Amino acid sequence: MGQQQEASAHWKSSGRCGGNGTCVEVARLDGGAIGVRDSVLGASGPVLKFAPAEWRAFAFRIKAAAEP
Repeated sequence: MGQQQEASAHWKSSGRCGGNGTCVEVARLDGGAIGVRDSVLGASGPVLKFAPAEWRAFAFRIKAAAEP
């Protein structure tokens, strides 16, 4: 996937952003992949790409680790 397609994706900021503007943004990319990027770098920065199953496993582990 090229940067142009990533730039046209609808990026959503994390609901857990700090007040200093540093956030993680997530978008569904063409082909079903999930993209994750640093909001400070935006379109000029790198994008981590996850297959849908990888993203679900990642999110599950993060949520499980956050539980008391």
